[in-house]
Amino acid sequence: MNQTLFEQALSEGKRVLFHQTARQYAMQIGYIMEQDGTEKTAAQVLLELSGRPFPLTEYIDTADGYETQVESHFSYEEIVAMEASDEPDAADGTALNEENGGAGVTAGAGGCSGTATAAENAANSQTTVEFQVSQAPKTDIPLDKLNDFDYLIHNFYVVDKTTTITGEQLNASELLARDMRLAAPTGQPQILIYHTHSQEGYADSVPGDPNTTVVGVGNYLTELLQERYGLSVLHHTGEYDVNDRDHAYAKAGPALEQILAENPGIEVVIDLHRDGVADTTRLVADVNGKQMASIMFFNGLSRTTATGDIPYLYNPNLSDNLAFSLQMQLKAKQYYPGFSRSIYLKGYRYNMHYCPKTLLVEVGAQTNTVDEAMSAMEPLADILYRVLTGN
Repeated sequence: MNQTLFEQALSEGKRVLFHQTARQYAMQIGYIMEQDGTEKTAAQVLLELSGRPFPLTEYIDTADGYETQVESHFSYEEIVAMEASDEPDAADGTALNEENGGAGVTAGAGGCSGTATAAENAANSQTTVEFQVSQAPKTDIPLDKLNDFDYLIHNFYVVDKTTTITGEQLNASELLARDMRLAAPTGQPQILIYHTHSQEGYADSVPGDPNTTVVGVGNYLTELLQERYGLSVLHHTGEYDVNDRDHAYAKAGPALEQILAENPGIEVVIDLHRDGVADTTRLVADVNGKQMASIMFFNGLSRTTATGDIPYLYNPNLSDNLAFSLQMQLKAKQYYPGFSRSIYLKGYRYNMHYCPKTLLVEVGAQTNTVDEAMSAMEPLADILYRVLTGN
């Protein structure tokens, strides 16, 4: 390299390093001032930080990932409670929905470890427009695009500020190559649907009637998968968030373990939720001429920006979890464009470690109607069938 090019490269390197240094210190200063409630000025905090090691290694380790902000350190007990309360909600859902265009009007053999009837109002409410299943893809996304990490992260994901993800974890070729097909049916349940937050309802839910809540939505999804697609489903309607939403994941864990132990043929676990957004936001999609709630797949990474991997929330099935949601998202984009919001990645685990093929699905929000949420189960059931059978 000649002297002129070297000097230009050196100058540019200094500029980039300066901005990254400033960014890292600004993040730490903001964190300290916010968490400690300090009355010190930013300059005073910066002076104190000047004696600490510059966090360059953290930047280098995550430079190929998705840059996020730092979060505070939490105890295990706090994190367990946060798994329930820190899903996308009205506080951060509005920005997420705007980013996704939702504002206005989201095989192998072996298992993991009673089915209810459809909600009465599900069948009665589907009278306006009959849903037409897409017979062929409407859009094509080349694999070379998906292998571009920047393209993948900005078109398929929203990464919460509490966590980070790298191109090594989100390797599209590797994730899409994982076999999500079900083993041959044996007459035993293959799919488990349950609800960590069974009390989540919709704009016109009837108090005291679970058929008009996310549980009723689960009933309808169960019916579709069994009667239309011939899959064997167990819908568990246990309640874990009554009077104590913050510990719902901890309460649901033992029940999941028992269900999976008693039903070794279960290969798929679906935790069906309803999102929370600002009251002015409605997550409505027009899918093949029918208005319905948009959905969102959700993954916990067992990693926070501040502390890195969380050993006591280890998830041995994380790669398969990510593969399942990505394959579902790709099918949604191909067959039902606009139906699924970007996959949301957050820092904790959300009981997704019990089974490789686990999905956490947010069906609309509190501003959607029951009918809109029920209608969303029709394309979701079709996408599930396509991924789980390889069609």
